[in-house]
Amino acid sequence: MNLKKLRTILFFVVVMMQYGIVSAQEQKAPAYPLITHDPYFSIWSNTDLLSASTTKHWTGTNHSLIGLISVDGTIYRFLGNKELQYHSIVPASDEKNYETAYTETAPANDWINSSFDDSKWKKGIAPFGDNKSLAKTLWLTKDIWMRRTFNLNSTDFNKLFLKLHNDDNVEVFLNGEKIYEHNGWTNKFLYLPISDAAKNKLKTGENILAVHVANTAGGAWLDAGIVEEPADSIESTVNIAEQKNVTINATQTRYEFQCGKIDLTLTFTSPLLLNDLNLVARPVSYVSTIVKSNDGAAHDIKIYFGASTDIAANTPMQEIKANLYKSSGLSILKAGTSAQPVLEKKGDDLRIDWGYMYVAVPEKINLKQSVSVGQKLSQSFDLVSKNETQGKHLLLNTILDLGKVGTTSKEQFILLGYDDLYSVQYFNKNLKPWWKQNASASIEQQLSQAAKDYKLIIAKCEAFNKKIYADALKAGGENYAKLCELAYRQSISAHKLVKSPEGELLFLSKENFSNGSINTVDVTYPSAPLYLAYNPELLKGMLNGIFYYSESGKWTKPFAAHDLGTYPIANGQTYGEDMPVEECGNMIILTGAIAKTEGNAAYAKKHWKTLTTWAEYLAKEGFDPANQLCTDDFAGHLARNTNLSVKAIVALGCYSQLAQALGLKETATKYADLTKDMVSRWMQMADDGDHYALTFDKKGTWSQKYNLVWDKILGLKLFPQDVYKKEISYYLSKQNKYGLPLDSRRTYTKSDWILWTSTLASDQKDFDAIVNPVYRFAFETTSRVPLSDWHETTNGKMVGFQARSVVGGYFIKVLEKKLKK
Repeated sequence: MNLKKLRTILFFVVVMMQYGIVSAQEQKAPAYPLITHDPYFSIWSNTDLLSASTTKHWTGTNHSLIGLISVDGTIYRFLGNKELQYHSIVPASDEKNYETAYTETAPANDWINSSFDDSKWKKGIAPFGDNKSLAKTLWLTKDIWMRRTFNLNSTDFNKLFLKLHNDDNVEVFLNGEKIYEHNGWTNKFLYLPISDAAKNKLKTGENILAVHVANTAGGAWLDAGIVEEPADSIESTVNIAEQKNVTINATQTRYEFQCGKIDLTLTFTSPLLLNDLNLVARPVSYVSTIVKSNDGAAHDIKIYFGASTDIAANTPMQEIKANLYKSSGLSILKAGTSAQPVLEKKGDDLRIDWGYMYVAVPEKINLKQSVSVGQKLSQSFDLVSKNETQGKHLLLNTILDLGKVGTTSKEQFILLGYDDLYSVQYFNKNLKPWWKQNASASIEQQLSQAAKDYKLIIAKCEAFNKKIYADALKAGGENYAKLCELAYRQSISAHKLVKSPEGELLFLSKENFSNGSINTVDVTYPSAPLYLAYNPELLKGMLNGIFYYSESGKWTKPFAAHDLGTYPIANGQTYGEDMPVEECGNMIILTGAIAKTEGNAAYAKKHWKTLTTWAEYLAKEGFDPANQLCTDDFAGHLARNTNLSVKAIVALGCYSQLAQALGLKETATKYADLTKDMVSRWMQMADDGDHYALTFDKKGTWSQKYNLVWDKILGLKLFPQDVYKKEISYYLSKQNKYGLPLDSRRTYTKSDWILWTSTLASDQKDFDAIVNPVYRFAFETTSRVPLSDWHETTNGKMVGFQARSVVGGYFIKVLEKKLKK
C-alpha cells in the first residue's frame, strides 16, 4: 500500500471516529443493568469489568452481589468486588442516635477547641436538617455550629476517615485542627481521609469533633462521625476471571469469562416484556450461569453467589433479620430490616428498608445456602451453615455444586426477588404491587412460577430482544438501535406498577436523581414514546393519576398538576412551583398520541371535560407564555419561550383532532382555526433569519424545538415542512462533539430531546448526524452511572440526572415508524 493511500484511509478513519461512526475504544455502557425492576429494586455495575467494582443501586450506594467459581479448587471471582468495610470510632446517626451541643448563632473564635465552654448551647439529636421526615433535630436557619464530644480508650488506629453528610458549605475540626473544608453539598455520606497529622491529635479520654455548616440554598443537613479502615479489609488471594465480552440488549446483560480451564457465561435477565404486564410486575430476575470445559477435560465445578442484605436496607447500619426455608420445591433465603418501616420515608436518594429480598434456587440440585455476617472471599465455599441470623450488613450465600463439567455445558439459574409488601401510598391509601391483586398471591408463588417457566421466559426475552433491536435498526440504524437497547430497562424500572382503589392501572414514575417526585408529568412526557410503541396501557397508567387528581376535586387549578407527591407517597403535588403551560400541553398531547396509536378517542372521551378545561387554558395563556418554568426547569424561568409556545399549539392541534374523532365538529373547527392563526403568528414572531429564536423577544438566540416532533409524527400538519428544514439545517451548524446543546444559553444538553429533534430530519443523513454524537456520549462518557439524560456536549460528562425514565424518549423514531404503517 503506498503512503498516499494509507494517509487517505487514516484520514477517513479519523473523520468517521469524529462523527461517532466508529469508536476509538471498545464499546461500553455508562453503567450495566443487572437487576432492574423498580426504583428500589435496581442493581447496576458501573465498570466495564464486572469484577472491578462493587455492584450498586442506581443512587450509587453499594448493593453488593458477589460471584465466584471454583475450578478443581482454584477460585476465580467473576462478579462484583469485596466491599470496603469500616469500623465506627465515632458513629454517625445511621448507626447510633447521638446527642451534640449546637448553636445557630455565630460563636467565639475558640469554639473549635476542647477547652471551649458550650454549656449554654442547645442540645440536639443528629442528624440536623430541614427534612421533617428524616431529621431528628430541625435546622431551618442559615448556619449551624456543632460540637460533638467523644471518648477514646486507645488511639492505636489504622487509616481513619471522616464520615460526613453535609448541605451546604462545611468546615470540620478535630481537637482544634481543621481536617476538612468544602464549598458545596453532598446527598449521602462521604468517607474522607484523615491525615496522619490530624490523627495524631487524638488522645485517650475526651476529644472534640467540631463542625460548621452554612446553608447557602435549598436543603440543609449535618451528620458526622469517624470510621476506621481495618488493616485486613482488602483481600488479594482470589484469582480474577478473565472477562472476554459483555453484551447488552433490551432485557438481558450477558458476560463471557475464561476461568482457567472453564468458560463461563453469566446472564442477568429482568424479563420486562412490555406486552406482558404480569411479567413486568413480577419482581424476580434470573442470574444464569453456563459452564463448560475449554481444554477437553472434566473439572470439578462449584458456583458461589452472594447477595448483601443491604439490598433490603436504606443504609448498611440498619438491623437485618435473615432466614433460610423451603417452599414449592425451592430453597429460599429471605432478609429484611427488623424495623420494617413501611412507606415511612420519601425522597430521592433513598433505598427501600421495608419488605424482603429473596434468593431462591430449585431444591433438586446439589446446593448449600446460608446466612453470614461476612467472610473472606477465599472462605466462601467453606461456610458453616446458618439458617437464621440477625445483625447488620449480612450476606446471603448460595453454593451450587455442579460436579464434573466437561465439554458438554451445564446451565443453572438463581432467582433474585423482592416483595415490597406495599409499594406506594396513593391519596392516603397504601397500595400493594400489581402482582398482589389476588389476595392469596405470595412471593413464593412468584418465585415458583418464575422457576417453572425459566426456559419459556428466557426464550420470550430473547425473541423480544431481537424485536426491539430490529424495530430500532429499521427505524434509525445501528447506532440508534444500540441507544434504544441501553434505554429500555432503565426507563421501565424507574416506574412502579400498581392498581388504584378505583381499579385503574397506575404506572408511577420516580423522578430519579432530580427531586424524587412521583408521577411527574414532564417526566412522563419524554418517557412516553417507548410505551406508545409497545403498550399504550402503560402510558395511560402514567396519566390516570393526574386525571384523577383533577377530576376528584383534590386539584382545583385550571391546569394540570406537576406531580402527585414525593416517591413513594402520592398524596398530592409537592413540587414548589406549577408549570401550567408545560403540563397542560403534555397531558393533551399524550392523550392525542394514545388516540392515534389505538385508532380511537375512547380514552380522551373519558376525560373530555378535564381536557377541555386545559385546552381553554392553553388557548388563553399558551401562545406567548408568561415567565414560568417548563420541563427544562434546571435552565431557569423563561418568558415568551418559543418551544413552550410550540407545545401549546401542538396540544391544541391534538385537541382539535380529538374533537373531530369524537364527532364534535364545531369544537374541532374552532381549535383548528385557532392553531392555524397561532402558527402563522409564531413563524413571524420567532423568525430570526436562518432559524427561529429561543424567545419571541430575543433575537440572536436559538433552541431545540423538540416539541415540533408531535406535529410531525401525529400527522397534525400544523407547521410547514420548511420550519423543520430551517431548524435542522441550523442545528447541524451548532453541534459539539457530544451533541447538540439544548439552546444558546449553555453548552449542556438533554439527550432525550436531541433524539426528538433528530426525528424532525427529512433524511437519514441528517438524522445520523444529530444522533451519532449522542451515541458517542453514551459509549465514551467518563460519568459511570446509569445513563444520564443531562450532559455536557463539550466533554461528555454528566451535568445531573441519572437512571431516569425519560430515556424511553429515545424510542421516538421507532414510534414514528410504527405510526406510519
